[in-house]
Amino acid sequence: MIRSLLGPDRRRSRLAGQAPPGPVRDYLATPLPGPRTAVADLPLLAVDIETTGLDPRTDHILSVGFVPLHGLAIDLSGATQLLCRAEAEVGQSAVVHGITDDALAEGVPLSEVVERVAAALQGRVLLAHHAGIESQFLSAASQAAHGVPFPVEVVDTMELQARVLRSHSGSDLPPGALRLPTARAHLGLPRYGAHEALTDALACAELYLAQVARLSGGRAMTLKALQR
Repeated sequence: MIRSLLGPDRRRSRLAGQAPPGPVRDYLATPLPGPRTAVADLPLLAVDIETTGLDPRTDHILSVGFVPLHGLAIDLSGATQLLCRAEAEVGQSAVVHGITDDALAEGVPLSEVVERVAAALQGRVLLAHHAGIESQFLSAASQAAHGVPFPVEVVDTMELQARVLRSHSGSDLPPGALRLPTARAHLGLPRYGAHEALTDALACAELYLAQVARLSGGRAMTLKALQR
């Protein structure tokens, strides 16, 4: 489970003091939900990021999609997709996500992408499928654009799916069993097109609701229970 390290509240407060005024500082200065927060009251932001590759040290963010959840309700009024102005050519990754260099030329700067995500994530837990990708790229982008990393509290629907399938590590599952489309199909959710940031963020949010219903058995759950 990916979590903020070394005293998350103290670290966030320290980073807030180092961040320039604006949404990133506000995000860092705002307390996050505690481990005892009931899932029914838990504010989340489902996030998906499309990139040129999997290494935040060398690859680049191309687009970000996000949609807020208020407890167990998805708020489509907050659904947002952002294209990030190109820092490098898309290259062969366009085969996966379909984003072209021409489209990215009309995108917003990386610093603004980070600020928009920070504003939407303020006081919320980040929800993602294989959340390490989103958390690492957001932190690297914030470091590059605003001089501070971007620690997040996460709920990972890929890890939740392993629990749905009663797997301890995923290594005992068939190949691809934890992929987002496969996980959705397992829980009876409709098939969506893949590798479009906002669609994948919504797909993750819907999957989360189905997973909570399955794992809770109708009983109350907390953030800590989701992250165990």
